[in-house]
Amino acid sequence: MSAIEYYLKTCRELARFCSRNGWIDNASLHYAVAWESDNAARVDIEFDELLMEGGAHQPLRVSCCGQMRLFLDHNGRVISSEIL
Repeated sequence: MSAIEYYLKTCRELARFCSRNGWIDNASLHYAVAWESDNAARVDIEFDELLMEGGAHQPLRVSCCGQMRLFLDHNGRVISSEIL
């Protein structure tokens, strides 16, 4: 798992892309690096938000997407982020 993928699967910032206060299905998380420099990267992110509605046995899936700028250290690890 890359440093970017690890960060995205563990950060709280992605919850801002959720539209209905559900939870993020990390198995559905996909990202693409739109651009990258020595100390930053912009990523396009997609994932499913899971919702339990009414007595449903299976959660409802809502597609979510967004963009983040990730600030990287000299080893490529994410040190902070910004929602775009």
